Amino acid sequence: MSHDTPTAPEKTYRHFIHDEIDADLAAGKNDGRVQTRFPPEPNGYLHIGHVKAICVNFGLAQKYGGKCNLRFDDTNPTKEEQEYVRSIQNDVRWLGFQWDALFYASDFFEQLYQYAEHLITTGKAYVCDLTGDQVSEYRGRLDKPGRESPFRNRPAAESLDLFRRMRKGEFPDGARTLRAKIDMASPNPNLRDPVLYRILHAHHHRTGGKWCIYPMYDFAHGQCDALEKITHSICTLEFEIHRPLYDWFLDHLPVPARPRQIEFARLNITYTVLSKRKLLELVQAKIVHGWDDPRMPTISGLRRRGYTPEALRAFCDTIGVARFNSTVDKQLLENSIREDLNKRAKRAMGVLDPIKVTLENFPVGRVEWIEAVNNPEDPSAGTRRVPITRTLWIERDDFREEPPKKFFRLAPGKEVRLRYAYCITCKEVKKDAAGNVTELVCTYDPETLHGSTPDGRKVKGIIHWVSADHALDAPVRLYDHLFAAEFPDDVPEGVDWKSNLNPNSLTQVATPKLEPSLRDAKPGVHYQFERIGYFFTDPIESKPGAPVFNRTVTLRDTWAKIEKRDE
Repeated sequence: MSHDTPTAPEKTYRHFIHDEIDADLAAGKNDGRVQTRFPPEPNGYLHIGHVKAICVNFGLAQKYGGKCNLRFDDTNPTKEEQEYVRSIQNDVRWLGFQWDALFYASDFFEQLYQYAEHLITTGKAYVCDLTGDQVSEYRGRLDKPGRESPFRNRPAAESLDLFRRMRKGEFPDGARTLRAKIDMASPNPNLRDPVLYRILHAHHHRTGGKWCIYPMYDFAHGQCDALEKITHSICTLEFEIHRPLYDWFLDHLPVPARPRQIEFARLNITYTVLSKRKLLELVQAKIVHGWDDPRMPTISGLRRRGYTPEALRAFCDTIGVARFNSTVDKQLLENSIREDLNKRAKRAMGVLDPIKVTLENFPVGRVEWIEAVNNPEDPSAGTRRVPITRTLWIERDDFREEPPKKFFRLAPGKEVRLRYAYCITCKEVKKDAAGNVTELVCTYDPETLHGSTPDGRKVKGIIHWVSADHALDAPVRLYDHLFAAEFPDDVPEGVDWKSNLNPNSLTQVATPKLEPSLRDAKPGVHYQFERIGYFFTDPIESKPGAPVFNRTVTLRDTWAKIEKRDE
């Protein structure tokens, strides 16, 4: 199923931000408008954490009949690229959302510069000659007030002249900064004369070499919100301590609107790292095969693995919007995609660790075609024809020479049912010189097609299979958690966080045997390999007649303490 066209998001559950907005509307604020924005920095690919922010911001606008802008916070030219801009737009659309207006912080560079001059002329900002290390030193600590810069009382005219010369490019990187004049003794370090502009002679992906001074995020963000006439600036919880500075700028600048910042808990998820810096490190070190590697928590990686926008939106609804940080069990994410794919994925049979079965009483050369249901959850999906022949493949794990108690699959003298087909009984076990089982000789009961047992006997076990004469050999990749540790960022001091990488996060199946209908599988289609898991035809590497299958998720949580698969 294609997900290129945005779809209407599902109804979202009520949360505390709704209460805040309802109160503003009841008080007659913003003329009854609700306008939000999603403001990513184009310095990497979006990840699952951004999905939550996207759903919150666009969801609020939709709920209240308002608007939501997409704004790129492109104030750091050394880390930002047009590639990331394109990928972010693609991800937002794929998730099912469309912005009302597209902005860049760089659209407002000239206005932000004028705001900076306003702060200088009103005595609220000054040019400082301290180095970056000195600025940090003078700022003090949480338990110790900062010290005033020796340049803090520089005359406004002098600061204005220096700031204009900074813009002209007369000084090297790091030589000077523009700082707000607030309170060096404030218990909030963000109010201790924060830097507003720094000198950075770097090429910008949109403005080229026009600017050599760039605004800091804290200075640009609130003013961009105001210039776009955002009513509710929804941020994650780490920005709560920045809110007094956000409001300070709005108090001291002639902005056209007064947005309100509201914070909510960011998404943390087990077995997952969401730092863009660390994700970039994985890409650059070639630990993964790019931003869209199906093991990555990026939206492009999840999409290539087979996650659907519906499942991701449902996941965000399930975890809700909270005021306090917590960590979500990754099983909730996997359950969301299982539930979605159970309804939409076509069924097929694939054997990943094959062992040969010969039905000694099945006629040589005979091919019988059996009707199989494409999706029991969706009758409209119809049926397909699956060939059965004298020689089959079954999963090695579905046979035990010495079966344990309650093992209902194949064993010497035991009977099982082939999915959609006949009951078979194991008569002989063949082995190689090393004692490894190489072939099972069985008989089939021709009176047991499609679940019938004329004598009424009970056959508990059902196993999947593939005709050896018709089997498709296609690449099958088993993707698992990228990190083996539940909290991969939690490492002792001095220990590399990458030590928690899962060495088995990608397994290339050696000799998969797939039913022949999969030969025509198109890129970007979901399948359930029965009794194994959900798979997705790789949208990039699959070719006509030569599909490549990525495992999206197992049928059940393999990282929990669960019983081994038995029927």
